[in-house]
Amino acid sequence: MQVTDGDRLRAAPKPSLDLLTRLLREDLERVNQLIVGRMQSPVALIPQLAGHIVAGGGKRLRPMLTLGCARLCGYRGERHIALAAAVEFIHTATLLHDDVVDASDLRRGRDTASAIWGNKAAVLVGDFLFSRSFELMVADGSLRILEILSRASAVIAEGEVMQLATTGNTETTEAEYLAVIQSKTAELFAAASRIGAVLGARPAEEEEALDQFGRNLGTAFQLVDDMLDYSAREAELGKCVGDDFRGGKITLPVLLAFARGADDERGFWQRTLEKLDQRPGDLERAIDLVERRGGIAETLARARSYAAAATRALAPFPDGPERRALFAAAAFAGDRSF
Repeated sequence: MQVTDGDRLRAAPKPSLDLLTRLLREDLERVNQLIVGRMQSPVALIPQLAGHIVAGGGKRLRPMLTLGCARLCGYRGERHIALAAAVEFIHTATLLHDDVVDASDLRRGRDTASAIWGNKAAVLVGDFLFSRSFELMVADGSLRILEILSRASAVIAEGEVMQLATTGNTETTEAEYLAVIQSKTAELFAAASRIGAVLGARPAEEEEALDQFGRNLGTAFQLVDDMLDYSAREAELGKCVGDDFRGGKITLPVLLAFARGADDERGFWQRTLEKLDQRPGDLERAIDLVERRGGIAETLARARSYAAAATRALAPFPDGPERRALFAAAAFAGDRSF
């Protein structure tokens, strides 16, 4: 029986977030308690819907970056708890909105909020969570942190609009694709990391280093996410495999398969992604074409390159448990299976 690249990826031992999670366990518990408290509202649907997505088994990677980077920079106060919660609220709000835009029915193995309560409720509760995040930022009192996180929120929205423009367009360039993921995913990773340096009152060079750490880590994370949509089993991924394909999303695995494919293969991608004329067996063929044209292996290699760049960005900081845990987080982002 032939062993494919996807089989090898699934069989290989994977890095994890365990080191970072153990290091930050107490802080994470406080962040989770604050999140639960701030989701409360006399409007019953708000905590019900928000609680559904917050309790959905997310990795909490973005708030962990805020907590870990603050510790890396020597911060030992209390402000990082509320700011990590603000970061998670921004992320959760974008998930609610994304699932509406993408018409997704499954996230992390569970029904999406929009599938259960409808699009209108999901969008409005997403807006509520954005508002909660800004309340936490204002209460913190740092204009610099408010500037960083509010800009990130705007850039994320721009990235989502850019993605709409590339959907179904097989002429999308790799540069355009990277611009989308830099905005919609990497920007929040960068902001979550950068504010750790602000909390620690570190110099501009270290603030920029943490920005680059988060940005490269986030890019690696999204590249792997896009790869998994064409390689992972649904039980591993926690979402419907082929969601990107069904939605006509143009991701790096597709761009590589399109560029390297024969004329009939390009015609297949144009029919299924541009015209959204998808027939029984098309998803299986798409997965096969991405695999055979090297889209899986090449996307993973790119992700690992970005993960390596993330670890290099931590060079200005001394060795210690925080830096080692952040190294492990970068490795996880570039080589995860879920």
